[in-house]
Amino acid sequence: MSMANSRRALLLKRGCFFWGRRSFSTLPQGTAAPSSSSSQDLINFEYQHSAHNYHPIPIVFSQAKGSSIWDPEGNRYLDFLSAYSAVNQGHCHPKIMKALQEQAERLTLSSRAFYNDRFPIFAKRLTSMLGYDMVLPMNTGAEGVETALKLARKWGYEKKKIPKDKAIIVSCCGCFHGRTLAVISMSCDNEATREYGDQVAGFLFEPIQGEAGVIIPPDGYLKSVRNLCSKYNVLMIADEIQSGLARSGKMLACDWEEVLPDVVILGKALGGGVIPVSAVLADKDVMLCIRPGEHGSTFGGNPLASAVALASLDVIRDENLAERSTEMGQELRNQLAKIQHQFPNYIKEVRGRGLFNAVELNSKNLFPISAYDICLKLKERGVLAKPTHDSIIRLTPPLSMSSDELQEGLNAIRDVVEHDLPKLQKTKPQNSSSVSHPTICDRCGRSLYGDI
Repeated sequence: MSMANSRRALLLKRGCFFWGRRSFSTLPQGTAAPSSSSSQDLINFEYQHSAHNYHPIPIVFSQAKGSSIWDPEGNRYLDFLSAYSAVNQGHCHPKIMKALQEQAERLTLSSRAFYNDRFPIFAKRLTSMLGYDMVLPMNTGAEGVETALKLARKWGYEKKKIPKDKAIIVSCCGCFHGRTLAVISMSCDNEATREYGDQVAGFLFEPIQGEAGVIIPPDGYLKSVRNLCSKYNVLMIADEIQSGLARSGKMLACDWEEVLPDVVILGKALGGGVIPVSAVLADKDVMLCIRPGEHGSTFGGNPLASAVALASLDVIRDENLAERSTEMGQELRNQLAKIQHQFPNYIKEVRGRGLFNAVELNSKNLFPISAYDICLKLKERGVLAKPTHDSIIRLTPPLSMSSDELQEGLNAIRDVVEHDLPKLQKTKPQNSSSVSHPTICDRCGRSLYGDI
């Protein structure tokens, strides 16, 4: 017996493979049958065979369409997270899926060693739409951030004449730009910024801080940043990976103050929830500081991703998703404000812009309940959301969500606050392990928070 067959026999003997019964429920017309494994089996498989670097809500996605999700048993849920804004256009949008299928049958990869017939069209479309000269394509948002940092340092040495190895990138307290070593270690320490103004190459920021709890900057903040960056010859670098592409009610969140950053980073919704696509936008004076051989990605700008991104941009434009986000977001906040007025002891604040929103809960009055517990109850009522910190729930549904679906989600939120929350407080042990203690940043004293 071969080693492969011997190992397979051993695994089967240990019971590592299971085939559950199929569960049939109402599903989108024309879709395949649900998964043959149960939700619990799949959760167990992941727990046993995957790193524990996430703490998911216990729901298994099996199929999706628009704003609706179905689990393997055929139960339907409303998506109020949108994969952290990666599916602004809605799940499995037919135009995006058509572009994926047609391109997959023609050509998927050329690498940047050669040209392909999709990327140049995508590059022209994206730069024209957002008002920049050039784009550097990557795959994930984290790669886009790393690219922007590298670009800023190259520009700093070449154009600003910063001494070798002295270039500094400044970021904001509460920022979240991914989990690569560079951005996860970006300092909030005063020593990194005091008395080194002539060595600052770039200022990296989120126009709306998503992971921090959908924090909206004060009016005029972005214009002040623009003025300071121009005054001191510093690149203004906007991380619009979550906030961009119509999520906030504008194509870019910076558009709310009519500010044009020097560098913009896009990701998530650029791939329409279908394939990873990210992009860094800048004008030639900045972008051409990177020369052939100094940066790249085998899959960056691949024809499949380019075709999908083109379709994703078309959907945002053709379906007026930015305008829709503004209108639906205002309605969402209006209704949430009514719930807050009815239950002020539980809800501390409702905030957001467009369909980028958060409900901040009153931790003291909630104890021993956390935002995660409330998200579990929302899941039981058919609505999927995710907390950040122990007391903030993000509400970021697909921009294509209908008014009826939005109201369905609001009804569930009201029911959880009115009926489920008081019961939870009475029955949950006060020393419950699910109520975590905040971890404080050694550098700036802020609470460290959730996951993307």
